[in-house]
Amino acid sequence: TWSLPQIGGAVAYLVMVLCFVQATQWTSAANAILLQYTAPIWVALFSFWFLGERPLPADYAAMGLIGVGMLLFFGDALTPAGMAGNILAVLGGIAPAWMTLFMRKQKDGSTLETVLLGNLLAAAVGLPALVTSQVQPADWAILGFLGVFQLGLPFVLYATAIRSISAIETILLSCLEPILNPILVFFVIGETPGRMALMGGALVLAAVLGRGLVAARPRKREASIHSPAS
Repeated sequence: TWSLPQIGGAVAYLVMVLCFVQATQWTSAANAILLQYTAPIWVALFSFWFLGERPLPADYAAMGLIGVGMLLFFGDALTPAGMAGNILAVLGGIAPAWMTLFMRKQKDGSTLETVLLGNLLAAAVGLPALVTSQVQPADWAILGFLGVFQLGLPFVLYATAIRSISAIETILLSCLEPILNPILVFFVIGETPGRMALMGGALVLAAVLGRGLVAARPRKREASIHSPAS
């Protein structure tokens, strides 16, 4: 039996995918990615009302630093053109926020079912485009690789992690993804990121790590209080 949080999370996943794909057609990829990563703001706005999880001051500090870091990282590629695409990209940031909130809501249930249903919905919506496309054998190999390693495995880990950590912490950690992309590109094809991109990436990394260290202190204190030795 599907629960309301599972269905809500799956629909949010579908909206996230559709908005992001279409946004990259109507605006720049940099705009689409940057606006999608406004998701932590929406999680912070709704997490206390929806989950009873109050964001920490460190969360707001991390969001500010991540925002500055993202602007530095994508600054050269940002453009005011493509307003419709920018609006879709903002919706593409609200959708993963609600997906995260719905998944956290079912932390005592099966969060993986949300990911499964979301992908089934996305596949159903995308099937007509697949039927009318001329897909080559090499394309199937690429799609299979991306399906397993770029989407499948990360979302399995995401669905597992969100059962143990707060919604805001989960979504903040995901902000590392766009920063790691140019690092992988550097090691694979040798393309070097620009100075501003490096500064922005370092700022995002520092914000996420700093927030993680701050959040780890209460856990260590709580663990020591409840340890048998105490």
